[in-house]
Amino acid sequence: MVKTSPVNHTLPLFIRSVHLAFIACTISVLLGCGAKEGASPPSGNGGPPLATVGVITVEQQRVALQTELPGRVSPLRVAQVRARVNGVVMQRLFKEGSQVSAGQLLFQIDPAPYRATYDSAQASLSKAHANLLQANAQVQRFKPLAEANAVSQQEFSSLVTSQKQAEADVAAAAAALQSARINLEYASVTAPISGRIGQALVTEGALVSQAEATQLALIQQTDTVYVNFTQSTADVLSLRKAIATKQLRSAADGSLAVRVVLEDGSELPYKGKLLFTDLTVDPTSGQVTLRAEMPNKDGLLLPGQYVRVRLSQAELPRVIALPQQAVTRTGQGDTVLVVGADNKPVSRNVKVGPAQNNQWLILEGLEVGEQVIVDGFQKMTVPGAPVKTVPWDPKVKLPATEPSAAPVSAAASAASK
Repeated sequence: MVKTSPVNHTLPLFIRSVHLAFIACTISVLLGCGAKEGASPPSGNGGPPLATVGVITVEQQRVALQTELPGRVSPLRVAQVRARVNGVVMQRLFKEGSQVSAGQLLFQIDPAPYRATYDSAQASLSKAHANLLQANAQVQRFKPLAEANAVSQQEFSSLVTSQKQAEADVAAAAAALQSARINLEYASVTAPISGRIGQALVTEGALVSQAEATQLALIQQTDTVYVNFTQSTADVLSLRKAIATKQLRSAADGSLAVRVVLEDGSELPYKGKLLFTDLTVDPTSGQVTLRAEMPNKDGLLLPGQYVRVRLSQAELPRVIALPQQAVTRTGQGDTVLVVGADNKPVSRNVKVGPAQNNQWLILEGLEVGEQVIVDGFQKMTVPGAPVKTVPWDPKVKLPATEPSAAPVSAAASAASK
């Protein structure tokens, strides 16, 4: 009797799995070959992403070459309020740090002794006037008698002399009264000029002295300020030549405009004007002092503050200005990335001039109308790959990269179905 082996039911499943795996490998190979044979320029979705870059269009403009120099602010007018009489300060009649007007009462020094002196001088003047009236009356009464030889000429001359002395006494008493009035007025300390007053340097109860001229406060006029700065004689000579050859446009009054940059790097929105250049050169440094006048209505400029002054030296009528981040500076030369054919970045050598307002002045290497890449360099991971350009705005963040168009072969389309 022949024995039969039991039937293995798992063998057909294994063969079926191997068959399906073989079919899948064959289809993948065919798809790969079809993709290579059918490769074409991007026309559909699914390809590598396009890098989005910010660009600016090259254009020529008029640029004023500027020199940035350190300067120091000084007030237009300064007045030291000092004691002009001796006495004790009774009151302080202003708010520290406030704006005061010329003639405004600031301090009150004890006026009692000066008022008493004034009253005494006024009484002395009244007495002198009375003596003068009596002397005048005697001269008028004795004059006809003297003409008639009724009295001696010596007696009449004595009366005339007494009259002159009485007139002199009146004048002296009037002068004493005026002096007493001045001292009484000095007891009320007023502001000599309009401006901003600082802290009070004395308090109520302090004894101030006329001999020492005790300083009470300081007033500074700061609605308009001076900015003093220095420049080398060579630069001053270049500046004068630029003005003489009309390379710089001056204001209607012939003054030259200047700008002021604060410590935080911000530039004041309004312009000042160059007032004068000193005639003397400092022998130790070879520098010349210049002074500019700046409006200061908002009070941003404070006396003694250090600032930077931007002074125009000449004007270039046609020049290209690029943000500094667009230029790559190396020892071998300066380059920029220009968007070329098919939106592909191309490196371009340029000649860079001086820097102005965080921009490089490009003297050679670019043409009007070309697009220069300013932002998005980190997104260009594939050298020579096309990019998507958007107008550059330093305040706007670049959008995310977008997928580029990629081909879809017939085999892949069939497989997807």
